[in-house]
Amino acid sequence: MQAEQTAIPSLGRWGLSAHADLTYRALLLAGVQDSNGLARHLGVPAFRIVQALEELAACGAAVQVKRGSRRLWQAAAPDQVMARLRQRRDPVVVTELVRRHIATVSGLHLDRVLPGGVHRFRNRFAARQRIAELTAAERHEHLAINTEDVFTAEATAAAAPLDEDLIGRGIRLRVLGLRPRDGSVRPGPPPGGEYRETSRLPLKLMLFDRCTALIPADPTDFEAGALEIVDPDAVAHLTELFHRIWRTAEDPGRREVPDIELSAREEAVVGLLAAGATEDAVAEHLGISRRTVVYTLRALMDRLGVDNRFQLALLLGAARAVPLPPVGTKRTEES
Repeated sequence: MQAEQTAIPSLGRWGLSAHADLTYRALLLAGVQDSNGLARHLGVPAFRIVQALEELAACGAAVQVKRGSRRLWQAAAPDQVMARLRQRRDPVVVTELVRRHIATVSGLHLDRVLPGGVHRFRNRFAARQRIAELTAAERHEHLAINTEDVFTAEATAAAAPLDEDLIGRGIRLRVLGLRPRDGSVRPGPPPGGEYRETSRLPLKLMLFDRCTALIPADPTDFEAGALEIVDPDAVAHLTELFHRIWRTAEDPGRREVPDIELSAREEAVVGLLAAGATEDAVAEHLGISRRTVVYTLRALMDRLGVDNRFQLALLLGAARAVPLPPVGTKRTEES
C-alpha cells in the first residue's frame, strides 16, 4: 500500500542510471521479481537488469529475498529510498550526456536572448501539453533527437499518436536516436517517418517547423519540464546541429538488410510471381516445368534461410531485389 500512496521518485537525479530507475519502478508496480522476469517484462537485456539491480542494492532501493531456491528482488518503499539518498549527500553524477547537453546549451548564448525568447514549462505534464499544441500547429517539418537508452511504455504511448498525426498530415518527420549498445533493434517512428541512429547525441531536442525548439530544463530529470526557445538565432543553431548529425547517422533498416543477388532464373520466377502470375503461367512463359518453378523457389528459400514464401517476399522486398509480392500469394503443396 505504501507504494500506491507515495509518488515514485526519479532516481536519475540522484545519479542512478535510466535502467536502474526503470527497474525500480517495475519492482514497485509488479512486486517481487527475479532478474530474468524483469528482463522479459521490460524488454531489456538481462545483463542490463543485473547491473541495474546492483545499483539499486548499493543505495538500498532494492533488496534480495529468497523463496526456496529462487533469488528474487523486492523494492524498498519510496520514502525510505529518498531518506537514504539524501543521507548519502553525493552529488548527481555528471555523465557524458549531461556534459554534452551543457556544452550545447552554452553555445546557444541564451543569456543574450531578448525577453520572450525562452519560456519554461515547469513539469513533464505541462511540457507534454505544449508539445501537443506545437505538433498540432506544425505545417512542414518535425525534427527530434531522443537520447534515452530505454523508452517507458508511458512515453511511447504519449508519442505514438502525435507521430501518426504528423505523418497523416503529410509533415516530414525525422528522428535521431542512440544506437543500442547491445546490438538490438530499436523501433523508430511509424511508417512514413524517417529514423537514423548514431553512437553519440548532444541533447534531447524537438524542433517544430524550424521556428520553435524544446529541450529539457534538466537533462538528469525530465520531470523538471522543458525550455521552449523561439529566438531565431538559437533555433537556427539547433536546426543546423540536427542536420549535421543527420548527415552522418545511419539508417538501421538499411544496415540490417543484406545484399541479395538472384540468378537470372530466380529473378524471372520471383518477378513473374510478384506480378500475380500462377506457377503454371510462369512455367509456360519461361519454357520450364512447373516442378522446376517450385524447386527454384524452394532452393532460394533454403539459401536465404526463410521458411515460407511470405518471409521470402518480405526479405526480397526489403532488399529491393524484386518488387514485393502480394501478401495473399498461396503456397502449393510442393512448397
